[in-house]
Amino acid sequence: MLNTLPDRLAVARSQKLDYAEFLELVLSDEAERRQQVTIQTRLNQAGFEEECTLEHFDWTAAITLDKTRLNELFGLHFIERKENVIFAGPVGVGKTFLACALGHSACRAGYRVLFSRADAMLKKLAQSRADNSFDRQLREYITPDVLVIDDFALRRLSGMGSSDLYELIIERHLRSSTIVTSNRDVAEWGAVFDEPMLAQSALDRFCHRAHQLVIEGESYRKRLAPGAQASNRAKKGGKTQ
Repeated sequence: MLNTLPDRLAVARSQKLDYAEFLELVLSDEAERRQQVTIQTRLNQAGFEEECTLEHFDWTAAITLDKTRLNELFGLHFIERKENVIFAGPVGVGKTFLACALGHSACRAGYRVLFSRADAMLKKLAQSRADNSFDRQLREYITPDVLVIDDFALRRLSGMGSSDLYELIIERHLRSSTIVTSNRDVAEWGAVFDEPMLAQSALDRFCHRAHQLVIEGESYRKRLAPGAQASNRAKKGGKTQ
């Protein structure tokens, strides 16, 4: 409380606060500071590659999505109901950004969140078998209130990968929420599993309780390239270079 004490003493004198009011003021400052520290700790532990929030999403991008459903998801009721979220669409339309923004919002609301790219997660699970730490590593992905899996179904899964993903989905089913981003349509996911029966069992559980948002449009990353930015500035200026 020492950091804010001089300012709060000045406020107390100028507003003629009594002792109880002054104490409430400095304790409120400390409570807010601790809350911010807790939120930042959750964000650090989540492992996001960059800080993404809905307020900073580029709504000028040439994409289409159901904004009403998106705003409903940011109410976070799907976490309370242990439901899942799927962001599907082509490369560069903002799937990862929105998934991470949703996870960021969950952190601020007090939920434990973990972010991982699908390939990295499956690689960790596979490597954990070598030192007999598989159960501990699997629990790391099972226990978060929200698990964000990025770039799912980019490539065909191995037999072990299919089994590990099946076990993860089964363990999280009805217990917690999972957010998935994918360049593939959900109907194509079954084909990436090595074992059709595992695919059917896992995906039936997962998709049955999932909110699906399909994002369509062109990659907005193209506009961020140095050459593209220079071209856009030239066009706005009515000339080309």
